[in-house]
Amino acid sequence: MDNSRPSSPDTPPQDLWSSILDSVSSSRSIPSKQVLVLGQSSSGKSTIVSALLQKPLEDNVKEDQRSDFALGYDWADIRDDADEDTLARLSVYTVPSSAPSYTALLPHFLPPRAALPHTLVMIVLDWTRPWTFVEELETWMQWIEKWAKGDGARDLEIAREENRERWQAHLQHYTEPSAEPLPATSTLSNTVLPLGPGTFTHNAAGVPIIVTCTKADLIDEGSAGIGAGSSGMGAMVKGKGGEWEERTDGVMQVLRTICLKYGAALFYTTPLPQTLQNLRQYTLHLLFTPPAPSLAFTASTDAPAPVRNPFSFQQKPNPLDRDKIVIPAGWDSWGKITVLREGFDPKSWGEAWERDIEYAEGETGEPGAKKLYSMLVLDNSVKPPPLPPFNNPIPEQQFLAKNFDENSKKADRDPRGAFRNPNESVAAGVVGPMGSSSFNLPNVERALTEMEGTPATVGAVPLGSSVSGDAARRLQGRTAARAPPANLAVPPAGIPGRSGVPSPTLSSASPSPGGEKTENHEMLHNFFQDLLRRSKNTASATGTNGAANGAEKDAGSS
Repeated sequence: MDNSRPSSPDTPPQDLWSSILDSVSSSRSIPSKQVLVLGQSSSGKSTIVSALLQKPLEDNVKEDQRSDFALGYDWADIRDDADEDTLARLSVYTVPSSAPSYTALLPHFLPPRAALPHTLVMIVLDWTRPWTFVEELETWMQWIEKWAKGDGARDLEIAREENRERWQAHLQHYTEPSAEPLPATSTLSNTVLPLGPGTFTHNAAGVPIIVTCTKADLIDEGSAGIGAGSSGMGAMVKGKGGEWEERTDGVMQVLRTICLKYGAALFYTTPLPQTLQNLRQYTLHLLFTPPAPSLAFTASTDAPAPVRNPFSFQQKPNPLDRDKIVIPAGWDSWGKITVLREGFDPKSWGEAWERDIEYAEGETGEPGAKKLYSMLVLDNSVKPPPLPPFNNPIPEQQFLAKNFDENSKKADRDPRGAFRNPNESVAAGVVGPMGSSSFNLPNVERALTEMEGTPATVGAVPLGSSVSGDAARRLQGRTAARAPPANLAVPPAGIPGRSGVPSPTLSSASPSPGGEKTENHEMLHNFFQDLLRRSKNTASATGTNGAANGAEKDAGSS
């Protein structure tokens, strides 16, 4: 039995690392292409990205409910028409808005020095907000120029010049698609025409740009209630089809004039798959644009075979269908723009655009493109309600000083007068403090004592049998402690027919208090008389009952 371990394998081949490096290099041989999608929030960027990568959107999430990251990223492999070989890897970057905090991240992921020859920029405009077209185009075009300029290094300048030559050659060699075979390239190399006026005057780095207007199916929407989700232009000319068509055509003429200056293409898209498919096909066609032919080979007779673009674009230009506009880069010109609608001057609009780019607003004294466009398309956006006017109150001390001066000059404006009793200066009330002209408490006690059937004397209060000892002592102490006032006199004689019941009256020395005080005294007098009358009747009834009870006792004893 052979218990020996298996022999170790032979030494690895000398080209092991070479094979590993070859496998890595073969995996990296697939070129990379980038598409940078720029646009404001809820402008349809997600639909564009889904069409470019051919990935379905999430059906359960609406466009306005999707979360925008600071920098969105997704990728997909691009295959040829036979779906066999992978030609490139397409990366798509998106930003949520034009805020500097978002756009400042892009140079870190797309450095212009390396990404410039392989990057296409797509600017997304929303047809539900057409009044923002020119302003957004100015913002994004200026950002593209700044991004392509980079740090201004020498190698970057060379890359920019080469990229511009490539894009200029693409614009000059553009031909409309046709079913007839194209003539030989060698015969066309010496017949390149120069660019027309207003064509490719900007975009110094030659960046391929596609201006995409989404939601073009809402252009002719004329509903009465225009909100954030419907066409903002429908309400301006509701019921005026001719004027409405003129304005929409004017908007397209302005966009084509601006795109012509940057060598950009213009596409209108709708939710229909055909418009999105045309946009994707044209994007790949521009990404795989071959480099410009060298001048040395152009002058010689033995020109090399041209590099074939694997993604041809066979869609013809369409400047008439309002929701399917297709304006490829290199096809348009000032003459074709003017033919669409008379009265439009591309030259004046181009000059107005230059004023907005080079000068501050109002610096030249002539209106810029944004101001001219605002007169063509009114701003129908939902604006926040205006703030209430600012309330600047008077300082507290100043307010008090002003009112103090006014009240001190006018005595009748004293605010304390509103809480003062108007009759207070004339006479005291019944329930108020009792002065010298009112009945004092000893007189009331005397009257209450007399109600018990005992005559009252000044300085002493004899108590009858019906008054308890405690009550008698209390009344006697009160009357002894309080001397009767000098201005009151209690006559010994009472009311006729009622002996022993005095009536409190005013002495002749008391001053006359007036009619009101007399009425108050009469009321008090009547009140006490009524009490005395009731007490007298009660005492009479008590005496009669006692006499009857005594007679009954005598009769029983006898």
